[in-house]
Amino acid sequence: MRFVFPYILGAVLAVVLSSPAGAQQPPTLEERLSEAQFRSFGLDKLTPEELAAFNRWLGGDVAARVAAAAPVADQDRSLGFRPKPTDRDEVQARLVGTFSGWSGSTIFKLDNGQEWQQVEPGAYDGQRIENAEVTVKPKSFGSWLLVVEHCQCRVAVKRIK
Repeated sequence: MRFVFPYILGAVLAVVLSSPAGAQQPPTLEERLSEAQFRSFGLDKLTPEELAAFNRWLGGDVAARVAAAAPVADQDRSLGFRPKPTDRDEVQARLVGTFSGWSGSTIFKLDNGQEWQQVEPGAYDGQRIENAEVTVKPKSFGSWLLVVEHCQCRVAVKRIK
């Protein structure tokens, strides 16, 4: 029996290493980072689909990068707003109505027709400002930051309209 085991082990390794599943894959973000780093970079807020796409991109999946860079041909409003990959310009506008802060998932309506929703937890209770000037700035990994100019208070947001 001692002489058979090395042959069986060798055969199993040959099958595993020759199959696509046995091909060495680059490490995922979850494998590269500690749990604390993963959270501190905000990666725990990604959906499983977003995280998988990010891992494919990091792994050099050219097809995924080409598909992600392709312009969105049809803006189907029934599915909600889907920004084009090139829609990463800073936005300067005014909030419609009175600003007094945010809490949870506050929606910010801008005078240019855009609507942005708070995506990070937390609250800010500020002074009341009519039609406050805001700047929405693109940040890394597709995220956005809304800055209220009067108080320089800021919150992470996503565009919903």
